[in-house]
Amino acid sequence: MTTMRAVQIAAMGAPLELVERQTPQPGRGEVRVKVEACGVCHSDSIAHQGLFPNIPYPIVPGHEIAGVINAVGEGVVGWSVGTRVGVGWFGGHCGRCEPCRRGLLIDCRNLAIPGVTYDGGYAEAMIAPADALARIPEELSAVEAAPLLCAGVTTYNALRQSGARPGDLVAILGVGGLGHLGVQFAAKMGFRTVAIARGAEKEPLARELGAHIYLDSQAQDVAAELTRLGGAQTILATVTSGKAMSAAVPGLAVRGKLVVVGVGADPIEVSAYDLIGGSRSVVGFASGAAIDSEDTLAFSALSGVRPTIETLPLERAAEAYDKMMRGEARFRMVLTMDA
Repeated sequence: MTTMRAVQIAAMGAPLELVERQTPQPGRGEVRVKVEACGVCHSDSIAHQGLFPNIPYPIVPGHEIAGVINAVGEGVVGWSVGTRVGVGWFGGHCGRCEPCRRGLLIDCRNLAIPGVTYDGGYAEAMIAPADALARIPEELSAVEAAPLLCAGVTTYNALRQSGARPGDLVAILGVGGLGHLGVQFAAKMGFRTVAIARGAEKEPLARELGAHIYLDSQAQDVAAELTRLGGAQTILATVTSGKAMSAAVPGLAVRGKLVVVGVGADPIEVSAYDLIGGSRSVVGFASGAAIDSEDTLAFSALSGVRPTIETLPLERAAEAYDKMMRGEARFRMVLTMDA
């Protein structure tokens, strides 16, 4: 059997290490993906730090996977060798739990996650269930597609399901790994787009990404400014600060929503008056199933939305991961498999 290079985490807290492994073979209902690029996401820390129970160490992290099918298992229908595909946070569903039976696949109680529940994309090849696959349009390169399979689908899907309509005021709280895509999607969807970040130096970038209005949260009262503009129908919160999210809530329009996609350690604190007084709401949003990733890729190809990325070869995965964890990536790190 042939071998491949992979970066694994041998045990909770262990360093990322480059190893040689046997090339895996797909089972029934599975395909093997020849990985061309894999994004490095903050959620990769789940495997590194053991934040979920029952992680099957040693594990290969990575859930922003772009590549080509090079082997198809028994019983797979609709997918063939040579098809360009991506796999994101949604790595397969059980089909048995109540959310699955109601069609809420991303909310599966037994959700499979590449790099967390099975080996992910920090490798030259990986195995994925066929139901986890999303087609990659020819207009997107593998390195462009990879971050769209997590950060992209998270922001795109949240915005399109937020209830906001073209012309509505939509604010993106944070212009980072998630937010720089959120601003682009909001502008391309026809929303009156407000970018909110810390410091005046981020305004040129925000406007380049498509923001019509920029608010500096260090110098301005974000909620008051949003209210002056008529109130935001949606605030997409991509930051990791519960305090920043809390401060923005009074800037929502009547029946506006704070849609939370950023994960922070501190709680979101909201006044009941701010919610009841304008029938406002705060909702969390998971990324989406494979078809949502496919929609994200197709919309990005059509509209010109692209992630800002830095690439490093697979053997420098530990360096890429550390840079991402220090918050120094601009804005997404992507591993490439070229030897």
